[in-house]
Amino acid sequence: MAPKDRHWSRRRFLSTVGALAGAPLVGPRGLRATQLSPGITFTNVARQAGITHKTIYGGEKSDKYLLETTGCGVAFFDFDNDGWPDLFFVNGWRLEGFPKGQEPTNRLYKNNRDGTFTDVTEKAGLAHSGWGQGVCIGDYDNDGQDDLFVTYWGKNVLYHNNGDGTFTDVTEKTGVAGTRTRWNSGCAFVDYDRDGKLDLFVANYCDGDPSTWPLPEIGPCLYKGRQVACGPPGLPGGKNILFHNNGDGTFTDVSERAGILKTPGTYGLGVLTLDFDNDGWPDIFVANDSQPSALYRNNHDGTFTDVAVMVGCAYSQDGKPQAGMGAAAADYDCDGWLDIFKTNFSEDTASLYHNTGNGFFDDVAFSAGLGINTRYLSWGCGFFDLDNDGWPDIFVASGHIYPEILNMSLDIQYREPKTVYYNLGNGRFLDVSRELGEAILNPVSARGCGFGDFDNDGNMDVVVNPVNDLPELLRLDSPGPSRGGNHWIKIRTVGTKSNRSGIGARIRCVTGKHHQIDEVRSGGSWASQNDLRVHFGLGQVAKVDRLEIRWPSGHVETLENVRADQVVCVEEGKGIVSSLNSRS
Repeated sequence: MAPKDRHWSRRRFLSTVGALAGAPLVGPRGLRATQLSPGITFTNVARQAGITHKTIYGGEKSDKYLLETTGCGVAFFDFDNDGWPDLFFVNGWRLEGFPKGQEPTNRLYKNNRDGTFTDVTEKAGLAHSGWGQGVCIGDYDNDGQDDLFVTYWGKNVLYHNNGDGTFTDVTEKTGVAGTRTRWNSGCAFVDYDRDGKLDLFVANYCDGDPSTWPLPEIGPCLYKGRQVACGPPGLPGGKNILFHNNGDGTFTDVSERAGILKTPGTYGLGVLTLDFDNDGWPDIFVANDSQPSALYRNNHDGTFTDVAVMVGCAYSQDGKPQAGMGAAAADYDCDGWLDIFKTNFSEDTASLYHNTGNGFFDDVAFSAGLGINTRYLSWGCGFFDLDNDGWPDIFVASGHIYPEILNMSLDIQYREPKTVYYNLGNGRFLDVSRELGEAILNPVSARGCGFGDFDNDGNMDVVVNPVNDLPELLRLDSPGPSRGGNHWIKIRTVGTKSNRSGIGARIRCVTGKHHQIDEVRSGGSWASQNDLRVHFGLGQVAKVDRLEIRWPSGHVETLENVRADQVVCVEEGKGIVSSLNSRS
Protein backbone atom coordinates (compact mmCIF):
# COMPACT_ATOMS: atom_id res chain seq x y z
CA MET A 1 0.00 0.00 0.00
CA ALA A 2 1.05 3.59 -0.58
CA PRO A 3 2.29 5.55 2.45
CA LYS A 4 -0.50 7.57 4.03
CA ASP A 5 1.32 10.89 3.82
CA ARG A 6 1.67 10.65 0.02
CA HIS A 7 -1.70 12.24 -0.73
CA TRP A 8 -1.74 15.78 0.63
CA SER A 9 -4.59 18.16 1.21
CA ARG A 10 -4.82 21.22 -1.04
CA ARG A 11 -3.78 23.41 1.92
CA ARG A 12 -0.67 21.37 2.58
CA PHE A 13 0.21 21.34 -1.12
CA LEU A 14 -0.08 25.11 -1.44
CA SER A 15 1.94 25.70 1.72
CA THR A 16 4.83 23.57 0.49
CA VAL A 17 4.81 24.24 -3.25
CA GLY A 18 7.63 26.74 -2.92
CA ALA A 19 9.92 24.19 -1.33
CA LEU A 20 9.00 21.57 -3.90
CA ALA A 21 9.85 23.87 -6.79
CA GLY A 22 13.55 23.67 -6.02
CA ALA A 23 13.80 20.09 -4.84
CA PRO A 24 14.67 17.31 -7.31
CA LEU A 25 12.52 14.29 -6.52
CA VAL A 26 13.74 10.74 -6.93
CA GLY A 27 11.03 8.08 -6.87
CA PRO A 28 11.07 4.29 -7.01
CA ARG A 29 11.98 4.52 -10.70
CA GLY A 30 15.35 5.96 -9.76
CA LEU A 31 14.73 8.87 -12.14
CA ARG A 32 14.98 12.56 -11.39
CA ALA A 33 11.61 14.26 -11.61
CA THR A 34 12.83 16.49 -14.43
CA GLN A 35 14.09 13.72 -16.71
CA LEU A 36 12.52 11.63 -19.42
CA SER A 37 14.58 9.13 -21.35
CA PRO A 38 15.77 10.59 -24.68
CA GLY A 39 14.46 9.43 -28.03
CA ILE A 40 10.78 9.22 -27.07
CA THR A 41 8.62 11.17 -29.53
CA PHE A 42 5.18 11.29 -31.11
CA THR A 43 4.71 11.85 -34.85
CA ASN A 44 1.39 12.51 -36.55
CA VAL A 45 1.41 9.95 -39.36
CA ALA A 46 -2.30 10.11 -40.24
CA ARG A 47 -1.89 11.47 -43.76
CA GLN A 48 0.99 9.22 -44.78
CA ALA A 49 -0.93 6.30 -43.29
CA GLY A 50 -3.89 7.01 -45.58
CA ILE A 51 -6.28 8.60 -43.07
CA THR A 52 -7.44 11.58 -45.08
CA HIS A 53 -11.11 12.30 -44.28
CA LYS A 54 -12.29 15.33 -42.33
CA THR A 55 -14.43 14.97 -39.23
CA ILE A 56 -17.38 17.34 -39.52
CA TYR A 57 -19.17 18.60 -36.45
CA GLY A 58 -21.32 21.72 -36.15
CA GLY A 59 -20.42 25.20 -37.34
CA GLU A 60 -16.81 26.23 -37.88
CA LYS A 61 -17.33 29.85 -36.70
CA SER A 62 -20.40 29.76 -34.46
CA ASP A 63 -22.97 27.34 -33.08
CA LYS A 64 -26.64 27.75 -32.23
CA TYR A 65 -27.10 24.65 -30.10
CA LEU A 66 -24.99 22.70 -27.65
CA LEU A 67 -25.42 19.62 -29.85
CA GLU A 68 -23.03 21.21 -32.35
CA THR A 69 -20.16 21.36 -29.85
CA THR A 70 -19.56 17.88 -28.44
CA GLY A 71 -17.87 16.12 -31.34
CA CYS A 72 -17.36 12.38 -31.43
CA GLY A 73 -15.20 9.43 -30.56
CA VAL A 74 -12.84 6.98 -32.23
CA ALA A 75 -11.96 3.31 -31.84
CA PHE A 76 -9.02 0.96 -32.17
CA PHE A 77 -10.89 -2.06 -33.46
CA ASP A 78 -9.42 -5.30 -34.85
CA PHE A 79 -12.55 -6.05 -36.86
CA ASP A 80 -10.97 -8.85 -38.94
CA ASN A 81 -9.16 -10.64 -36.10
CA ASP A 82 -5.75 -10.55 -37.81
CA GLY A 83 -3.92 -9.19 -34.77
CA TRP A 84 -3.45 -5.71 -36.27
CA PRO A 85 -5.68 -2.96 -34.83
CA ASP A 86 -7.86 -1.19 -37.38
CA LEU A 87 -9.44 2.25 -36.89
CA PHE A 88 -13.07 3.40 -36.77
CA PHE A 89 -13.94 7.10 -36.72
CA VAL A 90 -17.37 8.41 -35.75
CA ASN A 91 -18.42 11.43 -37.82
CA GLY A 92 -20.96 14.23 -37.38
CA TRP A 93 -23.32 16.62 -39.11
CA ARG A 94 -24.27 20.28 -39.52
CA LEU A 95 -27.60 22.00 -38.99
CA GLU A 96 -27.87 23.08 -42.62
CA GLY A 97 -27.33 19.53 -43.87
CA PHE A 98 -25.46 18.46 -47.02
CA PRO A 99 -26.21 17.91 -50.71
CA LYS A 100 -27.07 14.33 -51.51
CA GLY A 101 -23.93 12.30 -52.00
CA GLN A 102 -21.74 14.72 -50.01
CA GLU A 103 -22.82 13.70 -46.52
CA PRO A 104 -20.02 12.98 -44.03
CA THR A 105 -20.04 9.37 -42.82
CA ASN A 106 -18.30 7.24 -40.25
CA ARG A 107 -15.05 5.72 -41.51
CA LEU A 108 -13.50 2.28 -41.09
CA TYR A 109 -9.82 1.93 -42.01
CA LYS A 110 -8.24 -1.51 -42.40
CA ASN A 111 -4.70 -1.89 -41.12
CA ASN A 112 -2.42 -2.97 -43.99
CA ARG A 113 0.29 -4.14 -41.53
CA ASP A 114 2.88 -1.85 -43.15
CA GLY A 115 2.08 1.44 -41.41
CA THR A 116 -0.75 2.31 -43.80
CA PHE A 117 -4.54 1.91 -43.77
CA THR A 118 -7.20 1.42 -46.45
CA ASP A 119 -10.65 2.99 -46.22
CA VAL A 120 -13.10 0.05 -46.37
CA THR A 121 -16.17 1.87 -45.09
CA GLU A 122 -18.41 1.28 -48.10
CA LYS A 123 -17.36 -2.32 -48.53
CA ALA A 124 -17.97 -3.00 -44.83
CA GLY A 125 -21.45 -1.45 -44.92
CA LEU A 126 -20.70 1.21 -42.32
CA ALA A 127 -21.36 4.43 -44.28
CA HIS A 128 -23.86 5.97 -41.88
CA SER A 129 -24.47 9.73 -41.40
CA GLY A 130 -25.86 11.75 -38.49
CA TRP A 131 -24.95 13.46 -35.25
CA GLY A 132 -22.52 10.73 -34.20
CA GLN A 133 -21.23 10.65 -30.62
CA GLY A 134 -19.56 7.59 -29.15
CA VAL A 135 -18.35 4.12 -30.04
CA CYS A 136 -17.64 0.92 -28.13
CA ILE A 137 -16.93 -2.66 -29.18
CA GLY A 138 -17.62 -6.13 -27.85
CA ASP A 139 -18.74 -9.55 -29.06
CA TYR A 140 -22.35 -9.40 -27.91
CA ASP A 141 -23.35 -12.76 -29.45
CA ASN A 142 -20.14 -14.68 -28.59
CA ASP A 143 -19.48 -15.74 -32.19
CA GLY A 144 -15.80 -14.79 -32.04
CA GLN A 145 -16.19 -11.50 -33.93
CA ASP A 146 -16.22 -8.18 -32.07
CA ASP A 147 -19.28 -6.11 -32.89
CA LEU A 148 -19.61 -2.33 -33.16
CA PHE A 149 -22.00 0.01 -31.32
CA VAL A 150 -22.28 3.70 -32.24
CA THR A 151 -24.24 6.30 -30.27
CA TYR A 152 -26.07 9.24 -31.82
CA TRP A 153 -28.32 12.14 -31.11
CA GLY A 154 -31.37 10.36 -32.41
CA LYS A 155 -31.09 6.58 -32.36
CA ASN A 156 -28.10 4.36 -31.73
CA VAL A 157 -26.80 1.80 -34.23
CA LEU A 158 -25.56 -1.71 -33.44
CA TYR A 159 -23.57 -3.41 -36.19
CA HIS A 160 -23.13 -7.17 -36.18
CA ASN A 161 -19.69 -8.26 -37.41
CA ASN A 162 -20.30 -10.91 -40.07
CA GLY A 163 -16.71 -12.17 -39.95
CA ASP A 164 -16.12 -11.58 -43.66
CA GLY A 165 -15.21 -7.89 -43.56
CA THR A 166 -18.83 -6.73 -43.62
CA PHE A 167 -21.33 -5.63 -40.99
CA THR A 168 -25.11 -5.82 -40.68
CA ASP A 169 -27.22 -3.17 -38.95
CA VAL A 170 -29.14 -5.17 -36.32
CA THR A 171 -30.31 -2.21 -34.24
CA GLU A 172 -34.05 -2.75 -34.52
CA LYS A 173 -33.76 -6.52 -34.38
CA THR A 174 -31.76 -6.44 -31.15
CA GLY A 175 -33.88 -3.77 -29.44
CA VAL A 176 -31.22 -1.13 -28.76
CA ALA A 177 -32.52 1.58 -31.11
CA GLY A 178 -34.77 3.10 -28.45
CA THR A 179 -38.34 4.25 -28.82
CA ARG A 180 -37.70 8.00 -29.07
CA THR A 181 -35.08 10.55 -30.02
CA ARG A 182 -32.38 10.79 -27.35
CA TRP A 183 -28.95 12.36 -27.02
CA ASN A 184 -26.87 9.25 -26.42
CA SER A 185 -23.19 9.86 -25.58
CA GLY A 186 -20.61 7.50 -24.04
CA CYS A 187 -21.13 3.74 -24.05
CA ALA A 188 -19.58 0.47 -22.92
CA PHE A 189 -20.27 -3.24 -23.25
CA VAL A 190 -20.17 -4.79 -19.78
CA ASP A 191 -21.21 -8.20 -18.43
CA TYR A 192 -22.72 -6.72 -15.28
CA ASP A 193 -24.40 -9.96 -14.13
CA ARG A 194 -21.47 -12.20 -15.12
CA ASP A 195 -23.66 -14.60 -17.09
CA GLY A 196 -21.19 -14.78 -19.99
CA LYS A 197 -23.16 -12.42 -22.25
CA LEU A 198 -22.22 -8.78 -22.81
CA ASP A 199 -24.76 -6.20 -21.72
CA LEU A 200 -24.68 -2.57 -22.84
CA PHE A 201 -24.58 0.72 -20.91
CA VAL A 202 -25.31 4.03 -22.68
CA ALA A 203 -24.97 7.47 -21.07
CA ASN A 204 -27.39 10.22 -22.07
CA TYR A 205 -26.74 13.95 -22.13
CA CYS A 206 -29.90 16.00 -22.78
CA ASP A 207 -33.50 15.21 -23.70
CA GLY A 208 -35.72 16.96 -26.20
CA ASP A 209 -35.32 18.45 -29.63
CA PRO A 210 -32.53 21.05 -29.89
CA SER A 211 -34.82 23.23 -32.02
CA THR A 212 -36.90 23.82 -28.88
CA TRP A 213 -33.89 24.94 -26.82
CA PRO A 214 -33.17 28.66 -26.29
CA LEU A 215 -30.97 30.38 -28.86
CA PRO A 216 -27.84 32.25 -27.69
CA GLU A 217 -29.53 35.64 -27.99
CA ILE A 218 -32.64 34.56 -26.09
CA GLY A 219 -30.84 33.60 -22.88
CA PRO A 220 -28.78 35.51 -23.42
CA CYS A 221 -26.14 32.82 -23.09
CA LEU A 222 -22.68 34.37 -22.77
CA TYR A 223 -19.09 33.18 -22.46
CA LYS A 224 -16.49 35.86 -21.84
CA GLY A 225 -19.08 38.39 -23.04
CA ARG A 226 -19.75 36.61 -26.36
CA GLN A 227 -23.06 34.92 -27.21
CA VAL A 228 -22.64 31.14 -27.37
CA ALA A 229 -24.79 28.00 -27.41
CA CYS A 230 -26.92 27.64 -24.28
CA GLY A 231 -26.57 24.86 -21.73
CA PRO A 232 -26.34 22.39 -20.30
CA PRO A 233 -27.84 24.05 -17.17
CA GLY A 234 -31.42 24.87 -17.99
CA LEU A 235 -31.77 22.08 -20.55
CA PRO A 236 -33.67 18.84 -19.77
CA GLY A 237 -31.16 16.27 -18.56
CA GLY A 238 -31.00 12.83 -20.10
CA LYS A 239 -31.28 9.49 -18.32
CA ASN A 240 -28.73 6.70 -18.73
CA ILE A 241 -29.70 3.32 -20.18
CA LEU A 242 -28.73 -0.24 -19.24
CA PHE A 243 -29.60 -2.94 -21.78
CA HIS A 244 -29.55 -6.55 -20.58
CA ASN A 245 -28.41 -9.19 -23.09
CA ASN A 246 -31.12 -11.83 -23.31
CA GLY A 247 -28.81 -14.38 -24.94
CA ASP A 248 -31.02 -14.78 -28.02
CA GLY A 249 -29.67 -11.85 -30.02
CA THR A 250 -31.91 -9.29 -28.31
CA PHE A 251 -31.57 -6.83 -25.43
CA THR A 252 -34.02 -5.55 -22.83
CA ASP A 253 -33.94 -2.07 -21.27
CA VAL A 254 -33.57 -2.77 -17.53
CA SER A 255 -32.55 0.77 -16.52
CA GLU A 256 -35.35 1.25 -14.02
CA ARG A 257 -35.27 -2.10 -12.24
CA ALA A 258 -31.46 -2.07 -12.15
CA GLY A 259 -31.46 1.27 -10.30
CA ILE A 260 -29.79 3.24 -13.09
CA LEU A 261 -32.55 5.88 -13.08
CA LYS A 262 -32.22 6.57 -9.35
CA THR A 263 -29.03 8.58 -9.62
CA PRO A 264 -29.46 12.35 -9.23
CA GLY A 265 -26.77 12.95 -11.87
CA THR A 266 -27.55 14.01 -15.41
CA TYR A 267 -25.83 15.36 -18.55
CA GLY A 268 -23.84 12.12 -18.83
CA LEU A 269 -20.82 12.03 -21.15
CA GLY A 270 -17.85 9.72 -20.59
CA VAL A 271 -18.53 6.11 -19.50
CA LEU A 272 -15.93 4.02 -17.69
CA THR A 273 -16.21 0.46 -16.40
CA LEU A 274 -13.98 -0.78 -13.59
CA ASP A 275 -14.06 -3.01 -10.54
CA PHE A 276 -13.22 -0.25 -8.08
CA ASP A 277 -13.76 -2.29 -4.90
CA ASN A 278 -12.00 -5.49 -6.04
CA ASP A 279 -15.06 -7.66 -5.43
CA GLY A 280 -14.99 -9.28 -8.87
CA TRP A 281 -18.06 -7.44 -10.19
CA PRO A 282 -17.86 -4.57 -12.74
CA ASP A 283 -18.94 -1.12 -11.62
CA ILE A 284 -19.74 1.86 -13.88
CA PHE A 285 -18.49 5.46 -13.60
CA VAL A 286 -20.12 8.30 -15.58
CA ALA A 287 -18.54 11.74 -16.02
CA ASN A 288 -21.40 14.23 -15.86
CA ASP A 289 -21.30 17.76 -17.25
CA SER A 290 -22.02 20.47 -14.63
CA GLN A 291 -23.32 17.85 -12.21
CA PRO A 292 -21.77 15.41 -9.72
CA SER A 293 -20.29 12.33 -11.37
CA ALA A 294 -22.00 8.97 -10.89
CA LEU A 295 -20.41 5.72 -9.73
CA TYR A 296 -22.80 2.79 -10.04
CA ARG A 297 -21.67 0.12 -7.59
CA ASN A 298 -22.65 -3.38 -8.65
CA ASN A 299 -24.84 -5.02 -6.00
CA HIS A 300 -24.30 -8.56 -7.42
CA ASP A 301 -28.06 -9.05 -7.86
CA GLY A 302 -28.70 -7.24 -11.14
CA THR A 303 -28.99 -3.83 -9.49
CA PHE A 304 -26.70 -0.86 -8.95
CA THR A 305 -26.42 1.91 -6.37
CA ASP A 306 -24.89 5.29 -7.17
CA VAL A 307 -22.25 5.72 -4.44
CA ALA A 308 -20.16 8.49 -6.03
CA VAL A 309 -20.94 11.07 -3.33
CA MET A 310 -20.47 8.59 -0.53
CA VAL A 311 -17.11 7.25 -1.73
CA GLY A 312 -15.65 10.60 -2.80
CA CYS A 313 -15.55 10.65 -6.61
CA ALA A 314 -18.57 12.86 -7.37
CA TYR A 315 -17.10 16.31 -6.76
CA SER A 316 -13.87 18.27 -6.96
CA GLN A 317 -11.40 18.36 -4.10
CA ASP A 318 -13.18 21.40 -2.66
CA GLY A 319 -16.62 19.80 -2.89
CA LYS A 320 -17.96 21.33 -6.10
CA PRO A 321 -19.57 19.66 -9.12
CA GLN A 322 -17.44 19.89 -12.26
CA ALA A 323 -18.10 19.80 -15.98
CA GLY A 324 -16.81 16.28 -16.53
CA MET A 325 -16.06 15.01 -20.04
CA GLY A 326 -13.91 11.87 -20.32
CA ALA A 327 -12.69 9.25 -17.85
CA ALA A 328 -10.00 6.58 -17.60
CA ALA A 329 -8.89 4.01 -15.03
CA ALA A 330 -5.55 2.53 -13.99
CA ASP A 331 -3.64 1.56 -10.90
CA TYR A 332 -1.21 4.45 -11.36
CA ASP A 333 0.65 3.86 -8.08
CA CYS A 334 0.64 0.04 -8.36
CA ASP A 335 -0.99 -0.55 -4.99
CA GLY A 336 -3.54 -3.07 -6.30
CA TRP A 337 -6.55 -0.71 -6.58
CA LEU A 338 -7.86 1.00 -9.72
CA ASP A 339 -7.85 4.81 -9.68
CA ILE A 340 -9.90 7.20 -11.85
CA PHE A 341 -8.80 10.16 -13.97
CA LYS A 342 -11.45 12.59 -15.28
CA THR A 343 -11.19 15.53 -17.67
CA ASN A 344 -13.15 18.74 -17.06
CA PHE A 345 -14.05 22.12 -18.55
CA SER A 346 -11.52 24.95 -18.91
CA GLU A 347 -10.65 27.10 -15.89
CA ASP A 348 -10.75 23.98 -13.75
CA THR A 349 -8.32 21.17 -13.01
CA ALA A 350 -8.59 17.57 -14.05
CA SER A 351 -9.66 15.09 -11.37
CA LEU A 352 -7.43 12.26 -10.16
CA TYR A 353 -9.36 10.09 -7.76
CA HIS A 354 -6.93 7.90 -5.83
CA ASN A 355 -8.46 4.66 -4.62
CA THR A 356 -7.57 4.32 -0.94
CA GLY A 357 -8.43 0.62 -0.89
CA ASN A 358 -10.95 0.98 1.92
CA GLY A 359 -13.97 1.92 -0.18
CA PHE A 360 -13.15 5.58 -0.71
CA PHE A 361 -11.41 7.89 -3.18
CA ASP A 362 -9.32 11.01 -2.55
CA ASP A 363 -9.04 13.69 -5.25
CA VAL A 364 -5.26 14.14 -5.39
CA ALA A 365 -5.07 16.27 -8.54
CA PHE A 366 -3.07 19.00 -6.79
CA SER A 367 -0.69 16.85 -4.79
CA ALA A 368 -0.08 14.65 -7.85
CA GLY A 369 1.01 17.67 -9.90
CA LEU A 370 -2.05 17.86 -12.17
CA GLY A 371 -3.47 21.06 -10.70
CA ILE A 372 -1.06 23.34 -12.56
CA ASN A 373 -3.07 23.28 -15.79
CA THR A 374 -6.45 25.01 -15.82
CA ARG A 375 -6.51 26.58 -19.30
CA TYR A 376 -7.58 23.63 -21.39
CA LEU A 377 -11.05 22.17 -21.94
CA SER A 378 -10.25 18.48 -22.05
CA TRP A 379 -12.14 15.52 -23.46
CA GLY A 380 -10.53 12.21 -24.40
CA CYS A 381 -7.98 10.79 -21.98
CA GLY A 382 -6.24 7.62 -21.01
CA PHE A 383 -3.57 5.97 -18.94
CA PHE A 384 -0.78 4.47 -21.04
CA ASP A 385 2.83 3.56 -20.41
CA LEU A 386 4.83 6.14 -22.37
CA ASP A 387 8.23 4.48 -21.93
CA ASN A 388 7.23 0.93 -20.91
CA ASP A 389 8.75 1.30 -17.46
CA GLY A 390 5.76 -0.25 -15.68
CA TRP A 391 4.17 2.98 -14.38
CA PRO A 392 1.03 4.28 -16.16
CA ASP A 393 1.30 7.80 -17.58
CA ILE A 394 -1.58 10.07 -18.67
CA PHE A 395 -2.54 11.48 -22.09
CA VAL A 396 -5.16 14.21 -22.47
CA ALA A 397 -6.81 15.55 -25.66
CA SER A 398 -8.23 19.07 -25.42
CA GLY A 399 -10.26 21.55 -27.43
CA HIS A 400 -12.76 24.25 -26.56
CA ILE A 401 -16.45 24.02 -27.45
CA TYR A 402 -17.08 27.62 -28.52
CA PRO A 403 -15.71 28.48 -32.00
CA GLU A 404 -16.76 32.06 -31.27
CA ILE A 405 -13.57 32.54 -29.24
CA LEU A 406 -11.47 32.12 -32.40
CA ASN A 407 -11.79 35.87 -32.94
CA MET A 408 -11.28 36.86 -29.32
CA SER A 409 -8.05 37.78 -27.58
CA LEU A 410 -8.08 35.33 -24.68
CA ASP A 411 -5.61 33.16 -22.82
CA ILE A 412 -8.04 30.33 -23.59
CA GLN A 413 -7.98 29.10 -27.20
CA TYR A 414 -10.40 27.08 -29.32
CA ARG A 415 -7.70 24.80 -30.72
CA GLU A 416 -5.52 23.41 -27.97
CA PRO A 417 -2.46 21.15 -27.66
CA LYS A 418 -2.43 17.67 -26.19
CA THR A 419 -0.97 17.09 -22.74
CA VAL A 420 1.14 14.18 -21.48
CA TYR A 421 1.82 13.67 -17.77
CA TYR A 422 4.74 11.41 -16.88
CA ASN A 423 4.33 9.15 -13.85
CA LEU A 424 7.28 9.66 -11.51
CA GLY A 425 6.53 6.49 -9.55
CA ASN A 426 6.13 8.40 -6.28
CA GLY A 427 2.49 9.48 -6.54
CA ARG A 428 3.29 12.51 -8.67
CA PHE A 429 3.22 13.35 -12.37
CA LEU A 430 5.26 15.74 -14.51
CA ASP A 431 4.02 17.54 -17.64
CA VAL A 432 6.45 16.40 -20.37
CA SER A 433 4.37 17.53 -23.36
CA ARG A 434 7.06 19.83 -24.73
CA GLU A 435 9.61 17.03 -24.78
CA LEU A 436 7.59 14.73 -27.02
CA GLY A 437 7.56 16.48 -30.37
CA GLU A 438 5.50 18.92 -32.39
CA ALA A 439 2.64 16.43 -32.83
CA ILE A 440 1.72 16.83 -29.17
CA LEU A 441 1.89 20.63 -29.24
CA ASN A 442 0.01 21.05 -32.53
CA PRO A 443 -3.34 22.61 -31.56
CA VAL A 444 -6.67 21.14 -32.67
CA SER A 445 -10.12 21.18 -31.15
CA ALA A 446 -9.90 17.54 -30.09
CA ARG A 447 -12.67 15.37 -28.70
CA GLY A 448 -12.33 11.58 -28.58
CA CYS A 449 -9.03 9.73 -28.38
CA GLY A 450 -8.11 6.07 -28.22
CA PHE A 451 -4.99 4.05 -27.39
CA GLY A 452 -3.51 1.07 -29.20
CA ASP A 453 -0.34 -0.24 -30.81
CA PHE A 454 -1.27 -0.04 -34.50
CA ASP A 455 2.15 -1.16 -35.77
CA ASN A 456 2.73 -3.83 -33.10
CA ASP A 457 6.13 -2.46 -32.12
CA GLY A 458 5.41 -2.41 -28.39
CA ASN A 459 4.78 1.35 -28.15
CA MET A 460 1.28 2.63 -27.36
CA ASP A 461 0.06 4.93 -30.13
CA VAL A 462 -2.81 7.41 -29.86
CA VAL A 463 -5.57 8.35 -32.32
CA VAL A 464 -7.39 11.68 -31.90
CA ASN A 465 -10.73 12.67 -33.44
CA PRO A 466 -11.14 16.48 -33.58
CA VAL A 467 -14.06 18.62 -34.74
CA ASN A 468 -13.99 20.18 -38.22
CA ASP A 469 -10.46 19.00 -38.79
CA LEU A 470 -8.38 16.05 -39.95
CA PRO A 471 -7.91 13.17 -37.48
CA GLU A 472 -4.49 12.59 -35.95
CA LEU A 473 -2.70 9.26 -35.65
CA LEU A 474 0.12 9.85 -33.19
CA ARG A 475 2.76 7.17 -33.57
CA LEU A 476 4.88 6.74 -30.46
CA ASP A 477 8.53 5.99 -31.12
CA SER A 478 10.93 5.03 -28.36
CA PRO A 479 14.09 2.92 -28.13
CA GLY A 480 13.19 -0.76 -28.08
CA PRO A 481 14.86 -3.43 -25.95
CA SER A 482 17.51 -3.98 -28.62
CA ARG A 483 18.62 -0.36 -28.15
CA GLY A 484 18.54 -0.27 -24.37
CA GLY A 485 14.84 0.53 -24.08
CA ASN A 486 12.25 -1.21 -21.96
CA HIS A 487 10.37 -4.45 -22.47
CA TRP A 488 6.60 -4.95 -22.65
CA ILE A 489 3.86 -7.53 -23.07
CA LYS A 490 0.29 -7.49 -24.43
CA ILE A 491 -2.50 -9.90 -23.58
CA ARG A 492 -5.50 -10.67 -25.74
CA THR A 493 -8.26 -12.49 -23.88
CA VAL A 494 -10.68 -15.01 -25.36
CA GLY A 495 -13.45 -16.10 -23.03
CA THR A 496 -15.18 -19.47 -23.10
CA LYS A 497 -17.43 -19.56 -20.06
CA SER A 498 -16.94 -15.79 -19.82
CA ASN A 499 -17.95 -13.48 -22.67
CA ARG A 500 -15.90 -14.19 -25.79
CA SER A 501 -14.13 -10.78 -25.77
CA GLY A 502 -12.98 -11.33 -22.19
CA ILE A 503 -14.33 -7.89 -21.26
CA GLY A 504 -14.12 -7.44 -17.50
CA ALA A 505 -11.17 -9.81 -17.04
CA ARG A 506 -8.74 -8.51 -14.38
CA ILE A 507 -5.07 -9.12 -15.26
CA ARG A 508 -2.23 -8.93 -12.76
CA CYS A 509 1.32 -8.69 -14.10
CA VAL A 510 4.12 -9.55 -11.65
CA THR A 511 7.79 -8.83 -12.35
CA GLY A 512 9.91 -9.26 -9.24
CA LYS A 513 8.43 -7.06 -6.51
CA HIS A 514 6.55 -4.90 -9.01
CA HIS A 515 2.84 -5.66 -9.41
CA GLN A 516 0.57 -4.10 -12.05
CA ILE A 517 -3.14 -4.59 -12.71
CA ASP A 518 -5.52 -3.66 -15.50
CA GLU A 519 -8.79 -4.85 -16.99
CA VAL A 520 -10.10 -5.66 -20.45
CA ARG A 521 -12.39 -2.70 -21.00
CA SER A 522 -15.00 -1.60 -23.51
CA GLY A 523 -15.57 2.15 -23.92
CA GLY A 524 -13.80 4.80 -21.86
CA SER A 525 -11.96 8.05 -22.62
CA TRP A 526 -14.52 10.42 -24.17
CA ALA A 527 -16.90 8.21 -26.13
CA SER A 528 -14.02 6.14 -27.54
CA GLN A 529 -12.57 2.65 -27.56
CA ASN A 530 -9.03 1.49 -26.83
CA ASP A 531 -7.44 -1.66 -28.20
CA LEU A 532 -8.94 -4.56 -26.23
CA ARG A 533 -5.47 -6.05 -25.78
CA VAL A 534 -4.10 -5.18 -22.33
CA HIS A 535 -0.58 -3.70 -22.40
CA PHE A 536 2.02 -3.69 -19.63
CA GLY A 537 5.43 -2.04 -19.68
CA LEU A 538 8.06 -4.22 -17.99
CA GLY A 539 11.09 -1.97 -17.61
CA GLN A 540 14.38 -3.81 -18.04
CA VAL A 541 12.85 -7.20 -17.18
CA ALA A 542 12.85 -9.64 -20.12
CA LYS A 543 10.11 -11.92 -18.80
CA VAL A 544 6.98 -11.82 -16.70
CA ASP A 545 7.24 -13.88 -13.56
CA ARG A 546 3.49 -14.33 -13.33
CA LEU A 547 0.38 -13.32 -15.27
CA GLU A 548 -2.77 -13.87 -13.28
CA ILE A 549 -6.12 -13.53 -15.09
CA ARG A 550 -9.34 -13.37 -13.09
CA TRP A 551 -12.03 -14.07 -15.67
CA PRO A 552 -15.58 -12.68 -15.27
CA SER A 553 -16.77 -16.27 -14.75
CA GLY A 554 -14.68 -16.38 -11.57
CA HIS A 555 -12.07 -18.72 -13.02
CA VAL A 556 -8.50 -17.68 -12.20
CA GLU A 557 -5.72 -18.57 -14.61
CA THR A 558 -2.01 -18.27 -13.77
CA LEU A 559 0.80 -18.22 -16.33
CA GLU A 560 4.45 -18.20 -15.26
CA ASN A 561 7.74 -17.18 -16.89
CA VAL A 562 6.17 -15.55 -19.93
CA ARG A 563 8.67 -14.06 -22.39
CA ALA A 564 8.49 -10.31 -22.91
CA ASP A 565 8.03 -8.33 -26.16
CA GLN A 566 5.17 -10.33 -27.60
CA VAL A 567 1.39 -10.35 -27.87
CA VAL A 568 -0.04 -13.46 -26.24
CA CYS A 569 -3.56 -14.73 -26.82
CA VAL A 570 -4.95 -16.39 -23.70
CA GLU A 571 -8.06 -18.54 -23.97
CA GLU A 572 -10.00 -19.13 -20.78
CA GLY A 573 -9.06 -22.51 -19.33
CA LYS A 574 -6.37 -23.22 -21.96
CA GLY A 575 -3.65 -20.66 -21.26
CA ILE A 576 -1.61 -19.16 -24.11
CA VAL A 577 -2.91 -20.47 -27.44
CA SER A 578 -0.97 -18.19 -29.81
CA SER A 579 1.52 -15.34 -29.85
CA LEU A 580 2.75 -12.52 -32.09
CA ASN A 581 6.34 -11.42 -31.77
CA SER A 582 7.39 -7.78 -31.59
CA ARG A 583 8.39 -5.79 -34.67
CA SER A 584 10.75 -3.60 -32.63
